[in-house]
Parts: sequence; structure tokens; C-alpha cells
Amino acid sequence: MSDDTVVVWDESLLGYDLGDHPLDPVRVELTIALARELGVLERAGVRLVPPTPADDTLLTRVHDPRYLDAVRIAPRDPLFAGFGLGTSDNPVFDRMHESSALVAGASVIAAEAVWRGTVRRAVNVAGGLHHAMPARAAGFCVYNDPAVAIARLLDLGAERIAYVDVDVHHGDGVQQIFWDDPRVLTVSLHETPLALFPGTGFPDETGGPNAAGTAVNIPLPPGIEDAGWQRAFHAVVPSVLRAFRPQLLFTQCGADAHRVDPLADLHLSVDGQRATYLALRALADELCDGRWVATGGGGYALVEVVPRAWTHLLAVATGAPLDPATLTPPAWRELAAARRPGFDVPLRMTDDVDPGYEPWQPTGEPSPVDRAIAATRKAVFPLLGLDPHDPRD
Repeated sequence: MSDDTVVVWDESLLGYDLGDHPLDPVRVELTIALARELGVLERAGVRLVPPTPADDTLLTRVHDPRYLDAVRIAPRDPLFAGFGLGTSDNPVFDRMHESSALVAGASVIAAEAVWRGTVRRAVNVAGGLHHAMPARAAGFCVYNDPAVAIARLLDLGAERIAYVDVDVHHGDGVQQIFWDDPRVLTVSLHETPLALFPGTGFPDETGGPNAAGTAVNIPLPPGIEDAGWQRAFHAVVPSVLRAFRPQLLFTQCGADAHRVDPLADLHLSVDGQRATYLALRALADELCDGRWVATGGGGYALVEVVPRAWTHLLAVATGAPLDPATLTPPAWRELAAARRPGFDVPLRMTDDVDPGYEPWQPTGEPSPVDRAIAATRKAVFPLLGLDPHDPRD
């Protein structure tokens, strides 16, 4: 297997554009521009690969053919309604099928490259549209590119794929699509569904009758900072991945758990997000011989957060992590200011936060984070042969 990394990219991926909407493709444009200015995409072993659209055979592994027809027809029919389209979350836009299929195809290319051993890691920062359902658009997502890519891996013979979702919102679409498939472990850390869309992702959601223990949900209280997030991540994610023994790790790396994101209530920093990417890479190295596919996802602080977070992700995936104290290049600052006048353009790749944490212990007075950890461990650990009370598990 090559140690190279595929980054699936060209500007056609900016065509997934919902108009005057929080999910603005400028965040992806500025990510790629920042990664270029910092030399991340010019590193030895980085292969930039253009996307190709997923065809109907791939898309219908996950989505209902009638839904594909609706996505194609909706932009041509001003009276169209249904399938979750035409809402404020999922407005109809020109070339909706083509641009959505291209995002899905990009994630399939990334997944295939890693599975076939062409490269060890692959990234599609334009992907991560994890809310789309088999026959319904939801949460800004038309086609569920992580699910389409994972279904492709199953068709290629994969027997154990782990999907870890660190977006602030529950990865509900991917969980539902593989709910009863024991070959796919879905793990989601997210703000509690009592406070945030989509209202799912409780600890007792643990998988269907044929796949008990293959859905893992860690709902976290509003206001949680890096130390609590890292404590929860390390109290659950390594244990369930080690029990499942995945052949490949697929991650959705939404950046919307950041403290300034306008659509959620967690208080992470870019430094904490960088620490999570490092932990995911280490788990892929430990359990999957390094096989790691990463996508973007949510993230609505378009200038302040997403470009820095995902440039850190690209750096971690392609080699040495960037020093958090790195300055953002002047040319990038000028581009960001031109694209979004009036926004605060960050000067450095850090929020000056130490993302250290105290490991979870089942003793003492539990904090809200500890109660969330305990609920998840109690619900799912026994199904995976793990002891919910033993911090070594």
C-alpha cells in the first residue's frame, strides 16, 4: 500500500450551492486556498484527483430511484414539492442532481482509492452530507455521500467499516441507512438531540435486530468545551473501534462544534478539532493499517473556523500536522476579506486553547459530560463485549 494521500478536488465541487444559505461553498473554496498557501497540497505524496459524478447504480445503493427522479425534476418545476425539497433547509437549486451526484462521486473515489491500496488516506472536504435519507433531503443534504461511499466499499468486499462522525449534529442519515447492517459501525458525537437538530442520536439507539451494538451515540450537553469533548471521545470511541476491528475508518469531520459557529451551542476550539483529527489518524494507524477516508460536513463560521479546521485536517491526513502557531498567509487573508467583507479573518491557525483533558473514571461526582459518557457506555458497551464500568475498556 502506498503512503500517499488522495485529495479529491476541483472547482466543480463548488457547484453544490444552495444560494443564500448557511451552507455556503465559500467555506470549501477558502479551505483549499488556505491549504494551498500553506503548502499542504504541494507536499510529496499528495495526489489531487478530480471528481466524477456518482451514477444511478451507485446512488440507488442508498437512495430510492423515485427520489433521484424528484431531485432531477425539481429545478425544472416551479410548483414542485415533496421529498424534503423546496424547504428553507433544502431549497431547490439549478443542477441540483448533477452537483449532488458529483459530491457523492468524490467520496466514492476517495473510498475506492483507500480500499484498493492506491493510497493510505483520502479526503473530500466538500463531502460529509450525512443527513440525507434514502427518499428525503434533510439538513442541507441532498445525497448522502458517506453512505454511498460506504455502500460501494461493501460491494467491493469490505466486511467491517467504521464510520465516526464528529459534526455537532447527529449523523442520522448514515445511521439509518446502515441501522441493521452488522458490517458498518456508526459512531456519532454531537450536541444533545434535546437541544439541536435532528432530534435523534440518543444513547439507546444502538442498531437494528441484526446489528445490535453497531450504532453508538454520544450526545453532549450544550456549552461543552475541548476538555469535555476530548474526555467523551476517548472514553468511548477507541474502545468501540477496537472491539469492532474495522478494516477502514471513514470519518465525517464537520467543523460546527466550534464555539463561534452560529448554528449550535458547543464551545470547541480549532485546537480541539485538530486534536480530534490526530486521534482519528492514530486510530486508523492502530486498527486499519492507516486506511482512513475523511470528509468535511457542517460548519457555518465560513471564514473564522472552517478553513482553518479543515486545513488542519488536510495536514494531518497528508503528513505532518501544522504547528498551531502558524500564521495565515497574507494572500489568503486578502482572498477571505474579498470573499466575505466585514468578517473577522483569523491571523493564526490556533485559538490559543490547550485541548488537554482528564481521562474518564467511573468514580466521584459525575459532571454532565460524565453522565453522557456513562449513558452511552451502559447502552452499547455490553453489546460489544465491553465492560461499561471499566475505564480500561
